[in-house]
Amino acid sequence: MQWNKWWCVLFAGALALPAWAAGDDVLAHGVKDGAAPAWAVAVASPGGWTRDCCLYARAIGVNAVLYQGEWTGNPERVMVLNVWPRKLATLDAELAADRKRYLQRDPAGKATLITVHNAHMPCQGVVYAGSDHVDDVVVFCDPGAASGVRLSWSMSFADGDTIKRALLDDFMRVAQGARYQHYVAPKAAAR
Repeated sequence: MQWNKWWCVLFAGALALPAWAAGDDVLAHGVKDGAAPAWAVAVASPGGWTRDCCLYARAIGVNAVLYQGEWTGNPERVMVLNVWPRKLATLDAELAADRKRYLQRDPAGKATLITVHNAHMPCQGVVYAGSDHVDDVVVFCDPGAASGVRLSWSMSFADGDTIKRALLDDFMRVAQGARYQHYVAPKAAAR
């Protein structure tokens, strides 16, 4: 099966997977930044994945990570959440800028757009097949102008990763289930 067709079949299958129940699953949050209010991103974690916003994620400069097993520092098989202040006019512009940067770094790489169905906010995705035999899937989401932010989920895989399908299914569940929330810090408990 041709590479592009394989990804289409893979992501079409991920769309048919059952959704997780919504709840108070805040994975990461950030403070007010200029005109952007405080934000939170909530999502249910797939079984067997560890959530981290405050130890390993901060150490590598991202808002949150989801990983299986012990933290190794290896970026493969790690779901990464990044949230940043809106700068570009549209979600299309965010995706185009990322694709341009990727292909400048790896002119032999390939970029394939994917459809992402997130019921909570518009999202668009791209799969990068690198000449280094590492594939990356990135999903950009726009929680709306009032949020003041945009966010992305990303994950890297070795070309021949034997559990790639299961990892991608979990990744798509997270990207499609993520919800933006206005963050209100909990009040300190009364003594």
